[in-house]
Amino acid sequence: MRRAVIAVVLVGCLVQPGFLIAQPSDFSPEKIQVLILTGLGGHAWRETTPLLREMLENTGRFEVRVMEEFRGTGPETLAPYDVVILNLIRATRGGDAIYDIQTPRWWGQRAERAFEEFVRSGKGVVHYHISLAAFDGWTEFEQMSGGNWRFRQSYHSPQHDFLLDIVDVEHPITYGLKSPLPVKNDELYAGLVWQPEGLYRVLATAWDEHALYTGIWPPPPGDGMDQPLLWTTRYGEGRVFATALGHGPDNVRDQTFQITFLRGVEWAATGEVTLPIPPEMAAN
Repeated sequence: MRRAVIAVVLVGCLVQPGFLIAQPSDFSPEKIQVLILTGLGGHAWRETTPLLREMLENTGRFEVRVMEEFRGTGPETLAPYDVVILNLIRATRGGDAIYDIQTPRWWGQRAERAFEEFVRSGKGVVHYHISLAAFDGWTEFEQMSGGNWRFRQSYHSPQHDFLLDIVDVEHPITYGLKSPLPVKNDELYAGLVWQPEGLYRVLATAWDEHALYTGIWPPPPGDGMDQPLLWTTRYGEGRVFATALGHGPDNVRDQTFQITFLRGVEWAATGEVTLPIPPEMAAN
């Protein structure tokens, strides 16, 4: 029976909460244990989640499981993992509207408290792209995010190539990376709603060129401004890494996204980074 359950989890199918408690013997002690929470609508999660998993496991550093429904779970579900990656949106509690911010749809009190305590106790979480727009009004989630996309406040220009400027060269995630790094045809999030200054640490930014906007989300006046795209926060004893990069499958395949993402996941899980930097991305 156990082998059948584990097979369901590994292929990333929809799994009922009662079948999500993996046994210690099911995990490799030599590898970082990663849980990807996904499946709550918005963006191409069915395409990006397998790519994220493959990328992580190809390093040999991570062992990854995928879960598409977190409601109804508790601390026992999260106990085996070192880090949780969020690849989800859906901000509604009632109805089916993905972006209905009037009635937030969350996980339920038991699962939410378990997630908060998981991070607070010293584990890691990674906010990937659209997950920064999730759970509008969940104060603890917003505190651990550092910055959030909030509808009617945040915006982005059409997808385009841009340069990622490393502004914190001392952090383990960005240490040794050259600057700037090219980003191919991705979204450049802007106007995020930030926690008070000092509660987050910006690692990399990009210039948001206001001339590129087409009027869907008009930017504030001016030629443009630098926007944080990679940052970290602390939540209790836990480590949080956030990346606004990686809009779709092609963006997940981008080298700049992959290297910064992998290093961010390792840091969130362990507090250090051991993954190598490709020579073409290394600082002189």
